[in-house]
Amino acid sequence: MSDLVIQIRDMTRTYVMGAEEVHALRGVSLEIRRNEYVAIMGPSGSGKSTLMNMIGCLDTPSSGEYWLNGQEVSRMGDDALARVRNKEIGFVFQTFNLLPRASALQNVELPLVYGGVGAKDRRERSKAALTRVGLGDRMEHRPNELSGGQRQRVAIARALVNEPAILLADEPTGNLDSTTSEEIMRVFESLHAQGQTIIMVTHEPDIAAHAERTVVLKDGKVSSDTTNRRGAAA
Repeated sequence: MSDLVIQIRDMTRTYVMGAEEVHALRGVSLEIRRNEYVAIMGPSGSGKSTLMNMIGCLDTPSSGEYWLNGQEVSRMGDDALARVRNKEIGFVFQTFNLLPRASALQNVELPLVYGGVGAKDRRERSKAALTRVGLGDRMEHRPNELSGGQRQRVAIARALVNEPAILLADEPTGNLDSTTSEEIMRVFESLHAQGQTIIMVTHEPDIAAHAERTVVLKDGKVSSDTTNRRGAAA
């Protein structure tokens, strides 16, 4: 059981919009093991964004359980959830969310600044994270001096710097052309080969094919959960 990073049991999420109830998740159960690489897909309105918010501890379920790294986070309050988010989850977004006037190194250091890590340790860990994503020679460059792919790699390094249990990527290639998208997918494959657990939300089948496993949502439920030949062989 100890290799389970994520256990979700009968999770539901209902939103009240005026007089109407929206059932975004309708009894989702899902297990993800350490060092798995999972793509989550589904049409608009399928519940994939809601599920990602749940996995990322940005929202809590209406019912059901969510266990992350042995902790039942579905019953936690906001402060405890924030601590889990900062420690256990590295977020990578479609928009890179980098500070324009800060260097790549300073951008990567940010989570450690918030975590109260000392300057020397912070710098060493940030350098190591940038080197892992192939940007060891671009540490002092600002975002406007970097290509789109390099900016996303800075964002990935920032997500990795706390050594999170899971890397959670939301449409990580959504703002990139096909060649750069492939470059970013190679970064994820390299991180996965190094032991990183990765969960990626995407609507693009060719991007999902890089993962080992694809979970498809439909109408707030898991409609399929399959192993990808290409991802498993990579």
